[in-house]
Amino acid sequence: MPAVLFILVLLGALCSPGHTMSQEEKSKLRNQVVEMFDHAYQNYMDHAYPADELMPLTCRGRVRGLEPSRGDVDDALGMFSLTLIDTLDTLVLLNKTTEFEAAVRRVLKDVRLDNDIVVSVFETNIRVLGGLLGGHSMAVMLKEGGQNMQWYQDELLHMAKDLGLRLLPAFNTSSGLPYPRVNLKYGVRGPETRTGTETDTCTACAGTIILEFAALSRFTGDPVFEAHARRALDFLWEKRQRNSNLVGTTINIHSGEWVRRDSGVGAGIDSYYEYLLKAYVLLGDDQFLQRFNIHYASIMKYISQPPLLLDVHIHKPLLPARTWMDALLAFFPGLQVLKGDIRPAIETHEMLYQVTKKHNFLPEAFTTDFRVHWAQHPLRPEFAESTYFLYKATGDPYYLEAGRTILDNLNRFARVPCGFAAMKDVRTGSHEDRMDSFFLAEMFKYLFLLFADAEDLVFDVEDYIFTTEAHLLPLSLSTAPHSKSIPSNKTSEEELDDSNFDWTCPNTRLLFPDPAYPRNLRDPIRSAVDKSCPRPVPNREPGMGRPPLRAQDFMANNPEHLELLRRMGVSLIHLKDGRVQLVQHATQAVSAVAAEDGVRFMQEMMELSSQQQKEQLPPRAIQIVSHPFFGRVVLTAGPAQFGTDLSKSSTGVRGFVIVAEPYSGCSEITNKEYVQGHIALLQRGQCMFAEKARNIQKAGAIGGIVIDDNEGSSSDTAPLFQMAGDGRNTEDVTLPILFLFHKEGNILLEALKEYREVEVLLSDKARDRGVVVPEAEEGRVTEATTPTSFEPVSQSQMSTLELEELAPEEVTPSQEEVSAVEEETSPAEEVTSPEEEASPTEEGADVDQHGEERDSEEGEEPEGDTDSSSQSVDQLLADWQEDLEAFKQMEKDEL
Repeated sequence: MPAVLFILVLLGALCSPGHTMSQEEKSKLRNQVVEMFDHAYQNYMDHAYPADELMPLTCRGRVRGLEPSRGDVDDALGMFSLTLIDTLDTLVLLNKTTEFEAAVRRVLKDVRLDNDIVVSVFETNIRVLGGLLGGHSMAVMLKEGGQNMQWYQDELLHMAKDLGLRLLPAFNTSSGLPYPRVNLKYGVRGPETRTGTETDTCTACAGTIILEFAALSRFTGDPVFEAHARRALDFLWEKRQRNSNLVGTTINIHSGEWVRRDSGVGAGIDSYYEYLLKAYVLLGDDQFLQRFNIHYASIMKYISQPPLLLDVHIHKPLLPARTWMDALLAFFPGLQVLKGDIRPAIETHEMLYQVTKKHNFLPEAFTTDFRVHWAQHPLRPEFAESTYFLYKATGDPYYLEAGRTILDNLNRFARVPCGFAAMKDVRTGSHEDRMDSFFLAEMFKYLFLLFADAEDLVFDVEDYIFTTEAHLLPLSLSTAPHSKSIPSNKTSEEELDDSNFDWTCPNTRLLFPDPAYPRNLRDPIRSAVDKSCPRPVPNREPGMGRPPLRAQDFMANNPEHLELLRRMGVSLIHLKDGRVQLVQHATQAVSAVAAEDGVRFMQEMMELSSQQQKEQLPPRAIQIVSHPFFGRVVLTAGPAQFGTDLSKSSTGVRGFVIVAEPYSGCSEITNKEYVQGHIALLQRGQCMFAEKARNIQKAGAIGGIVIDDNEGSSSDTAPLFQMAGDGRNTEDVTLPILFLFHKEGNILLEALKEYREVEVLLSDKARDRGVVVPEAEEGRVTEATTPTSFEPVSQSQMSTLELEELAPEEVTPSQEEVSAVEEETSPAEEVTSPEEEASPTEEGADVDQHGEERDSEEGEEPEGDTDSSSQSVDQLLADWQEDLEAFKQMEKDEL
């Protein structure tokens, strides 16, 4: 059946009892999208081109090798002007044909594809190969229109084929799955390639090739590309778990064994499912649709828990693999629209919308009660994508309002003078110095189409399919001549059951005759997110009473507690750095019951670490509010465990910055007349943080900012840093003091060097960008807020539990269980390590010094809901390691 029959035909309009947006409003928002695109694109061209990406905070290009490495994220960069290529077809969609023609000439003139550089096969395929093919499709369309591109002779297609040939060596494996990386000049074999030793790849990385490679084959008549992409898809299909019909997240490219067996629709798998369905649409091969529908039935059976989409284990699909979701799954409601399953699409989209309204953006990961799990947001477009498809399917103006929310939040919170900056932390509004190419390739396409009418477009978008990077490939490729040498997918007759095929999307007016139906689906979800209900306390295992000593009550200097530990087989070892180490030998417990109590005590200690890591002091924000920044630059700052508590101030502390003399702040300030009434800049080192604070406070400062002396340190790569006291009572420190890593501190120092007078706002989270406080209020907010003394830590509160010292083999009930706990001291005892100014908060490492729960904020991350008595210590550690691996894997996926 021709693929065109399955395309998003869309579906009739649902009448909505809500507000209908006027044409004037839509036109205004459409023009706003174009203005925002111009702001991002022009700043890339002015400040970054020919670099791959723009760094919008420092207004320069990101050149791989010249900037500090970000790990796998940088594998998308290949010194091939990534952002320009990724943006080509966006220019045409936004009716910027003159700029498109100039951009194509630039690409042909400046871009080289034979660089000696190792790149991600996945990212290069979807961004660069897809960008060249999308640009070629647009150039051909414009040329046929007779107005533009009359000189064009398939030059972009020739570049695309050159790039395709450079990617092909990655497919030289016994399985047909590609290596995750390839050297553009040397391939994957030989020492000069600096790659080819990897054994694993993600499912999406291997399964998101078919659209671009098949299009390349059909444009050029060379079947080799489509054949390799089909072979990879065939192998993944064969390796699915046959009982659950699900695939894992990571697979060994040689053996086909699943390395990570968790399965979901987010990072690591997402676009594999997308490309199965879209390959059917583009290529007209029924086999792709059959495979998608089999997978989809399993997704809806095991993963979908409306409105949630939760990962499961492929071999035990009724067993959840985690209790949080990642932002990449936001594409799935849009895919469900293409599938024709509108109801769950509405439900999941509404959940995502409410999380967006709660945190301004979708956090990179969020929990099942809709709180922040990972706080970053790299300006991902997936939620805008699903919003567009749902509006196209239903005609419900509710989705226009959702699009308006996306626009407003981008302008209020992400817009900076040199473009749009990714959010480092959605809770504080702090920025990261990155603007990924997909922001221009995808976000502005979907937002423009959301508010556009047919007459606003220079071509009919229904004649094209969107790739996962939103590049446009013509549906006419389904009938393009292609070699019969491409093996067709074979399936036995019994597998080709009619129930596996849904040939067309249903008409929503028949599905939902009641105009209020979508609203009725959304209201309960909105209520659930608004309440952010805490997770219920899990039931304890029957017959397993609480241990005689709870982890949160433990005091290292309490003789009674030490005796209880001894009875449970837990011994305490004092370390030289002031911490104590807990070690359990189950065989040394006084009884089997006591040994079990000891195991649960150690489990509770680890859970307490995880909980208190989330309850620790959250990051603070330093917002540059003076000209020309006007609040658009926000720096992530580490808090202090003393001084003014900014979370209890509605206004924050605002003032001009001045460099203290001496810069270390470790002796009496000599430039008091300048520091008085200002926020002092200090350098880390030479003395304790509290001493610096006392010296600038004595000089009359209203606040302080300590800048790291470790050159190259950055909040992008280092964990949050909290400044500790000096072992003395610090109630005398009444001003706020924050910590900046070297990179963020340099941004502030460079601004001071260039503009001389730089005003900042110290606060718990950034205020609205572009809003300058009226002069009448300025005097009030520059005064320091009422100081709030930091409560001294009591003997009953735990300080640190370092899980990285807990190797899995050391913590099973039958072996040693080890956890390190920083020994608490009262202010009078003053047993603070002089070498340590503060304890940086490592991932999964540190425990906040306060045992009591902090006031809930929007971005507070909740305690996990795992029952400590029903899981082994090994399982807890495995889950912790899995979270770390999942985060690293997300960085490898579409960023």
